[in-house]
Amino acid sequence: MQAFTKQMITDALDARDFKYFEDAEGDIGGNFQGNLIYFFRIGQQQEVLQVRAMVQHLFAIDEVPRLYEFCNSWNHDQLFPKAYVHVNDDGTVLVVGEVIADWEKGVTPEQLDQVLLAAIATSVQLANEIAELRQAS
Repeated sequence: MQAFTKQMITDALDARDFKYFEDAEGDIGGNFQGNLIYFFRIGQQQEVLQVRAMVQHLFAIDEVPRLYEFCNSWNHDQLFPKAYVHVNDDGTVLVVGEVIADWEKGVTPEQLDQVLLAAIATSVQLANEIAELRQAS
């Protein structure tokens, strides 16, 4: 076990040859099958990993009730990512997926790799189901 660090995230992504970037705020993100996925460190000691996926498909504000229904069903049936509806300032709507892992006591590179891989794969699965929902509208 070791303390959870930003370098561990980039090392895990590098080990899998995943392409990523670091934005102006120092946050790590990547494009996974057209979906923007960020890897944040949050918490008082930045000991919590938050993987946040912004699904690429946008919806109109009048589709919020249908998206709530989708997210409720997804969250009932799937372990992760947790899905929720986000309304942008311009009135467009998207679904966001989120996976959280608390490593206050430390993490191994293998544990981090497993969570990152599962978070990315299930976020892409969420995005694919949102794409099907989008096509049905």
